[in-house]
Amino acid sequence: MDPLTQHIAQSRREFLASAASGVGGLALAQLLASDNALAASNGDVINPLKPKSPHFQPKAKACIFIFMAGAPSHLELFDPKPKLRELDGQPLPDSMTDEVRFAFIQKDSAVLMGSKSTFERYGECGMELSNLLPNIGSCADDIALIRSMHTEAFNHHPGQLMMNTGVPTFGRPSVGSWLNYGLGSESENLPGYVVLTSGRGTSGGASNWSSGFMSSTYEGVLFRNQGDPILHLSNPEGLPHDCQRRGLDTVRDLNQKHYEQTLDPEVLARVAAYELAFRMQSAAPELIDFSNESDATLEAYGVDREEGDWKKLRNGGGDEFKSFSTNCLLARRMVERGVRHINIYHATWDHHENVDERLGFNCQMCDQPIGALLKDLKQRGLLDETLVVWGAEFGRTPLGENRQGFRKPNTGRDHHPFAYSTWMAGGGIKGGQVIGETDDIGWNITKDPVHVNDFHATLLHLFGFDHEELTYRFSGRDFRLTDVAGKVVPQLLA
Repeated sequence: MDPLTQHIAQSRREFLASAASGVGGLALAQLLASDNALAASNGDVINPLKPKSPHFQPKAKACIFIFMAGAPSHLELFDPKPKLRELDGQPLPDSMTDEVRFAFIQKDSAVLMGSKSTFERYGECGMELSNLLPNIGSCADDIALIRSMHTEAFNHHPGQLMMNTGVPTFGRPSVGSWLNYGLGSESENLPGYVVLTSGRGTSGGASNWSSGFMSSTYEGVLFRNQGDPILHLSNPEGLPHDCQRRGLDTVRDLNQKHYEQTLDPEVLARVAAYELAFRMQSAAPELIDFSNESDATLEAYGVDREEGDWKKLRNGGGDEFKSFSTNCLLARRMVERGVRHINIYHATWDHHENVDERLGFNCQMCDQPIGALLKDLKQRGLLDETLVVWGAEFGRTPLGENRQGFRKPNTGRDHHPFAYSTWMAGGGIKGGQVIGETDDIGWNITKDPVHVNDFHATLLHLFGFDHEELTYRFSGRDFRLTDVAGKVVPQLLA
């Protein structure tokens, strides 16, 4: 509920509470309960993330959004361009680059760089994908590959904000926040929105999973890769459970009094956060305990894989193979436990040089667990209602990166917002198809362009929302994930 509506409700409460009869007190309690502002009569705090109904029957109930921060090269992984290989080493006409802004490329000496990747056809649909992704390729019949994504942002942080929040600026709610605001969460003991990371860390950091101007109740909760999933989740040694409960009850009562004076919705979010943390003390350890998973499942995800000779190419953070595989398995377990939105972030895919070697490491790291995740969800009957997304902030240039000072010029690619690839699977997506086309060198889109706002409109549609009607009022304006644009891409829908 927005602050103005809360203020109106508060005014009604004050009137009713001041009435001479006891009816005012009863009405006050009922209004507070309907605003999720008070404890229920049995002492339990009402859940602000209780499930809600969408605009129409949804296909998807949960989303696993795998974000490859830094921007993978679509030309090496998803969009084969034999013509680009033929033109390797040749410059582009000035007319194609005159009005183009690059992050680092020096226009005067830039030349095209052909891809060394080998592409194969996968599945009954015959989808062409890089042979660096055989496990993902084995799921091609469940995947809708979009080769015609485009965006306005050509640097990492704005691009990541655009893909995660719908605009390239700070302060807006992320996709996961919108889903939890619109639908609530089916999990009572875990957050409705969880963030898992591995590698170096994203340029956008926590702004990628922020709740923006919404209540922090809808913000992504970052889980750690080691120790307690969340800092300070465990009790200090010697603190009895009932003592902690009494302390929380006191804090809740004080916060309630503070809310009645200030009408600040963040006070209610704080109460909800304390209560969720209390419940998570038993739920989180069970979530990360894989002892009930079969050896075959653990092996399929590769949670105990060694990096071997790949270790020298590590992106930072240590044990990337293990942490990324663990995150994929955790994502499946979270879906089973009712978590609405799970972000899996990995960085970095920002390959300005040594693109072949670096992509080799990253694909070896992610291909097996992502393929296992798709197959595991399908085998358990969860893929039909779980939307899985592979995405990034933009693509990479057909031109080689020739920045001054590089030891190996023209071995990597610069940022490219005009055309790139994303794929979706499950959750109401029509798999086994390719949407959109790019030109012979992967520079521009030639068929069925899909803007980031179109992508978000389609995602919300899968969850039962008209993207123009799912709004949040702030500062006198109704905001939405798709800003003032966006249209559903009907070809993507099953």
